[in-house]
Amino acid sequence: MRTPAGGVKIPSVKIFFVTDLHGSEICWKKFLNAGSFYGADVVILGGDVTGKAMVPIVQRPNGTWEASLQDHRDTLESEDAIVEFEKRVMNRGYYPIRVSDQEYVAMQEDEDLVDKRFKEVMLDGTERWIAMAEEKLADTGIRVIACPANDDMFEIDDLLEGARVVETGDEEHPIQLGEFTMVSMGWTNPTPWHTFREAEEPELAKRIDTALAAASDPETTIFNFHAPPYGSKLDNAPALNEDLTYVSGGQAIRPVGSTSVHEAIKRFQPMLSLHGHIHESKGATRIGKTLALNPGSSYEEGILQAAVVTIDDKKRKVKNYQLVNG
Repeated sequence: MRTPAGGVKIPSVKIFFVTDLHGSEICWKKFLNAGSFYGADVVILGGDVTGKAMVPIVQRPNGTWEASLQDHRDTLESEDAIVEFEKRVMNRGYYPIRVSDQEYVAMQEDEDLVDKRFKEVMLDGTERWIAMAEEKLADTGIRVIACPANDDMFEIDDLLEGARVVETGDEEHPIQLGEFTMVSMGWTNPTPWHTFREAEEPELAKRIDTALAAASDPETTIFNFHAPPYGSKLDNAPALNEDLTYVSGGQAIRPVGSTSVHEAIKRFQPMLSLHGHIHESKGATRIGKTLALNPGSSYEEGILQAAVVTIDDKKRKVKNYQLVNG
């Protein structure tokens, strides 16, 4: 419940919800600024917090550095040039790493070395994001929530759980938003990429049941389930061949969401259901009484896509919502 300058309490909760930032630093900064800009009580990153890849910046024997981003090779001749390149890399959701010629060769030949280095920089990046959030939002009254999802290594869970300002949740840790309970689950149905938190539908259904143990009243329950409901049009993605190339050049579309999530929404009928995972399927739909939203994601372009939702405390329903870009 917010109290504006006039001192009169407004009987509502305003949520700013995003998903699938995948390590994009510029999107994270926009996310942290969004609470005050939109007058939100809480800003929520619903899943896929971390980046997916590293970009090596290789020191050559002549003292210059070389790196590639988006198939464009750069020769970097000063510290300022390196820092500027690193900024561009982080804004696109990747982790820049400085390596020597020898280190670069060694990493090309040793997959375990790459995995170890990636885990290190991913955890460092997550710690930096948490520090940014705590510096920006401590003592502002704006809550910040970040929940891991299928593309996030399990190692970030402890970092998020130990944060001072940033809150996090999963199927065993519901979050109270005033009079409302948000139940979260970052696991998804299987994907072609075999990510960290995937399960077949029967196991996913069990995880949903675990989450719902904390929810007693549909009118005061919010789902934050990373996977969108199957067949809802919030889950439409380009069809893929077995080699992961696009069918019909990406023109063929098919639903890829979770049947277990759809069944849970249909059965429980929460007031609001928030989703992500399928970047291309920005939209809103109704499943029975439930409003379901997927704000989509354009993180690589540095565009923050979000859902701004105002919930009426007294009437226990969504007062209004808007899908925004910024």
